[in-house]
Parts: sequence; C-alpha cells; structure tokens
Amino acid sequence: MRASGILMHISSLPSPYGIGTFGKEAYAFADFLAAAGQKYWQILPLGPTGYGDSPYQTVSAFAGNPYFIDLDLLAADGLLEKEEILACDWGTDPEHADYGALYAHRGALLKKAFERGRERDRKAVDDFRRENAGWLESYALFTALKTRFGLKPWSEWEDEAARLRSDPKILERYSEELREEIDCCVYIQYLFYRQWDELRAYIHKKGIRIIGDVPIYVPLDSADVWSDRSMFQLDGEGRPTEVAGVPPDYFSEDGQLWGNPLYDWDRMAEDGYAWWIGRLHAAARLFDVVRIDHFRGLESYWAVPFGETTARGGHWVPGPGKAFVTAIKSALPDLDIIAEDLGVMTDAVIELRDFSGFPGMKILQFAFDPDNVYLPHNQPKNCVCYIGTHDNDTLAEWLENTSSENLDFAREYLGLNRREGYANGILRGGMSAPADLFVVQMQDWLGIGAAGHMNNPGLLGGGNWCWRMKKGAVTPALTKKILRMTKLYGR
Repeated sequence: MRASGILMHISSLPSPYGIGTFGKEAYAFADFLAAAGQKYWQILPLGPTGYGDSPYQTVSAFAGNPYFIDLDLLAADGLLEKEEILACDWGTDPEHADYGALYAHRGALLKKAFERGRERDRKAVDDFRRENAGWLESYALFTALKTRFGLKPWSEWEDEAARLRSDPKILERYSEELREEIDCCVYIQYLFYRQWDELRAYIHKKGIRIIGDVPIYVPLDSADVWSDRSMFQLDGEGRPTEVAGVPPDYFSEDGQLWGNPLYDWDRMAEDGYAWWIGRLHAAARLFDVVRIDHFRGLESYWAVPFGETTARGGHWVPGPGKAFVTAIKSALPDLDIIAEDLGVMTDAVIELRDFSGFPGMKILQFAFDPDNVYLPHNQPKNCVCYIGTHDNDTLAEWLENTSSENLDFAREYLGLNRREGYANGILRGGMSAPADLFVVQMQDWLGIGAAGHMNNPGLLGGGNWCWRMKKGAVTPALTKKILRMTKLYGR
C-alpha cells in the first residue's frame, strides 16, 4: 500500500531543556503527522551516545538514551521538582542541541529521580530487570565501571580483570561495591522504556508506524564488546585487528574510517547469529520497521588495518550473506525490515537484497542524470524513496550546491518551474514515484538550508546531530499542504 512519512529524530524536537524528548512536543508531532496524512515516523537510533554525540556510535546496542527522558513528565510523576529543572542552564539556542549542557546536568537530575522513585517503583523495576536480563545487568555494570575508572575506554581501565572480564570473582566484587550506581542505571533505563512505551502507544493510536535504525556496527568502547569479546575480531588484549569503514565515495575522497571492531562472523554463525537475532528482537521492542544500516556490509565489508588514519588502505572481505538473512527472517518472520543499500553497490549486493525481499532505498538527490537507477521511472514498488537522508544536504541546500547539469536534468525531468518552486516540484516528484513508501526529512518540508544539515559523514563534531526544529515551525498551512500532496498522489 502506498504511503509516506517524515524523518525527524527525537533529538530534533523542540524542548526547553537542551534536546528533544519523549514529552509533549513528541505527542504534538504525532498529532501533526496524523493531520498531514502521514503513516510513518522515521527516527534515528535511540541508544545512549558518547564522544561525538552520534546515534550511530552508541555505548549499547540495547539500552536507551537517557537524554530523551522527558523532565516535565518526571516532574508530573513526582520524581523531580520543576525548580530543580529550571535551575539548570540548558543552553541558549532552541534550534541547536546542547550536548555539553546535557552532560553537565541530566545525570544529576535523573539520579534524584532514582532516589525518589526507587522504593515506589520497586516491583515494576524488578519486572523490567527480569525481562531485560540478557543485556541490562552487563550494561549497568559497564556503565558503573566506566564511571569508576574516570570515563576512560574500557581498554584503558587500570584493573585488568575488570577490563578483560577475566575473573568472575572480581566482577562480582565490583557488582557489590557499585550496587547503588548499577541500580540507578537500571532505574534510568526503566524510565526510558516506560516513557517510550507510552509515546509509542499514542503514535499507534494515530495510525502511524515507527521506522527506526539499527547501526550495523557497535563501538569498541561499548558494553556489547566489553561483555562478549568473542563475537568480534580482537586480539588477546582486546584490540581490533581490523576496523570498519567504507572506501572513498561521494561523501569523502579518503573514505570513512568508522573505527568500529568487525564481527567474527564465523563465530556468530556457530549459534545461528543469536547475538544479532537478540539485537533485532530488541529493535522490534522499539520500532515497527527496522532499517538495517549499511546493508551492503552483510554481503562484503570494508576492513581497514587497525592504526590506519584513513579508510583508503582497506580491502573487501566476504560477509555472512544469505545465511545471515535466512537466519534473521526465520527467527523474526513478522519484522518489517528496510535494507539501507547505499554505497558501493555490486551485482552481489543487489542479489542479496533481492534474495532478502527487503525494500531498498532510492535517493532522489543522487538521481538526476540519464538512466540513473534512482530516477522515479526506474524505481520498483518494493523500495523506499527519499529526497535525502540524514547524511545528505537538505533539499534547499542541495538546490543551492548541486551542479547546473543536475539541476537542468531535474528541471526537465520533473517539470520544475520557479512559480511552483523547485523544492516543491522535487517533493511532488517523490510523492508521485512508484515506490511504496516516500520519506522526507522534516527540514525539507520546512525549507531549511545548511542550518538543518544533520550529519556530515566522516566529520567528528562540527555541529553534527545538533539541528532542532523551532517551536511553532509546524503551521496549519504546512499541514494542509502536506495532506493535499499526500492525497493527490494516493499515499
């Protein structure tokens, strides 16, 4: 069935407290989506972020980001005082996520909420703890240890036993010594999931499904790698032998050196990819549709020798391929999956995507030259059409920066004209495409230029992941415009 949706990460919602949350603005955005005739809300990964603030480099593949817990909801629940929230400096720019302010203040407020709610919510937290025992205890212990060792990466912890998990008795001792910190971490995760579950239920009542991302890799300094090193290509000291990245491409002439440890796919195959199946089960707990990031890495992946400063020196290594796809489809037959099939595409990658049956992605910003596979007339129904993703320019930015040849082709192909506006014409082109699903960044509906650029791939820091929508930006006129175009093209 034809449908459309909007890509808008939780962090980008308006909020007076430094970042978007699961609070009233999220509920208002769901109302807007429904009024605009949209059937999907796409978001980025919801995991806790670390250095660089990237949602694709989270310290746990299973935990939720405490920054998204809404403080006003905690105050309404008796866990915080409004004065305590307002006493914190959350930054001065409502259109920019202030991660420094969040780091400085959020933890202390959430600890107060834990101290006030731990006894009242003990039974609910105990139930939550049992339901998530497979990842929660190790994540909470990892988080507590990381604080104990001055937030250093686990590979630099002074206690070798804690670093390498080589002595269960040592870990048991730390579990007792750090019981308060561990319980606090568990409670914060309980709050995250409770608020998300309530928001998700509301979104569903509006007839909207949630698309969420699963990054293909996890960071070296994560609870996942620390708790089970056998799943990754590491040496005896826990150092990667090779790391993940992509070769030189449209985004970077040096490629992108992600630096994540690579999976030991042979080891994972021994138990039928149980780690990945557990991860996708956890994703299904959060989302209705899962977009597997960097799907092409399942056919073959770019391995860069550890210590290289760019991704140029990497090489292709075969991935788990059809065996992996078969295993996850068998274990999760009802989970809808989107294959992020961008990057260096080969016949083998296309064959794997077609074997999976998962819809791939078509990016209109890459489409405007003759015979391009992303052009609407070349799109199959079983795909998701985007103007651009979080890694692309916004539409307004692209119109300013693209080559005259691309713009001339787009003008002729879509019948663009200045009276309608080029941006509106491209939005109309995506809406009319054969793809079953069309997704637009919220920035593109708002007409925001470079200020709304969400991520510059390969660039650490520099304002990535910071854009936030200004309160009041969604107007009745915009809602009516989106609804009209959605109905016009049967979405």
